[in-house]
Amino acid sequence: MFIGTRKGWEISETLVTPEALVMGRRAALGGAAGLAASSLLAPVKAEPNPRYPAGRDITPEADATTYNNFYEFGTDKSIYRAAQKLQTAPWTIEFAGMVDKPRTMDLDAILKQVTLEERVYRHRCVETWAMTVPWTGFPLKALVALAGPAAGAKYIAFETLADPKTMPGLRTSYFSFPYNEGLTLQEAANDLAFMVTGMYGKPLPKQDGAPIRLAVPWKYGFKSAKSIVKITFTDKQPETFWSQIQPSEYGFWANVNPAVPHPRWSQASETLLGTSQRVPTQIWNGYGAFVADMYSDKASERLFV
Repeated sequence: MFIGTRKGWEISETLVTPEALVMGRRAALGGAAGLAASSLLAPVKAEPNPRYPAGRDITPEADATTYNNFYEFGTDKSIYRAAQKLQTAPWTIEFAGMVDKPRTMDLDAILKQVTLEERVYRHRCVETWAMTVPWTGFPLKALVALAGPAAGAKYIAFETLADPKTMPGLRTSYFSFPYNEGLTLQEAANDLAFMVTGMYGKPLPKQDGAPIRLAVPWKYGFKSAKSIVKITFTDKQPETFWSQIQPSEYGFWANVNPAVPHPRWSQASETLLGTSQRVPTQIWNGYGAFVADMYSDKASERLFV
């Protein structure tokens, strides 16, 4: 007989927001959310995965889709209108670097080889705002297997779209595009690492990183690269967008930790989108049961910035 021990990240099913309430909230959304959803084509059918309970109410769709960081379209949070110029079809992803067969694949061809599911994840921005989102997608490790990294590869680097015809933010001299991010292959193989193609039961909105982005919920949000066009496997730790711009403030790991402040502000608490409630930050963003073991031998590294 199996005897289970409740983990700190688990919650009783009685505390989960009823589906009818969530769906009713979605149906009632309007205004800006209508603009945010204007490019969506059809609902995304995917089975919910209950293994990763978020422990919080889902953020209203209107808030999650109109409060965005996407610097290719501007530096304010209201870029959802500008982002509608993003061209998401056709879309390809290039597999490069230390792979058995470098190639470029159409996104539709990739999606035919994976199984989509829905996961409700917390998302924590380094700026201390947070949301809880039902993402649709598939495990990153499935994409890694499809790419076929060669022996000796230790890291995976993500490059995002940089299209000067549709992205006015590329003209900003302070930033150096394209946006680049990276993980270790160990992190990429973790069950939580997720490739996102939809949210709230719909295809991913343009302002949220359509048509495909990354979600690594134990890390600060800037690690979750949007609108990915190239994946490179390498044996060297890749340079990342923010660590190149401000290396004294941002590092490669960026794991959520309330005890380690950003050099210019505290990380001890966070504000929930939709309610403006201020709540304590959890180490690993509440996902320590899944990820903490990966960092047990890295105490001397700058893990959390």
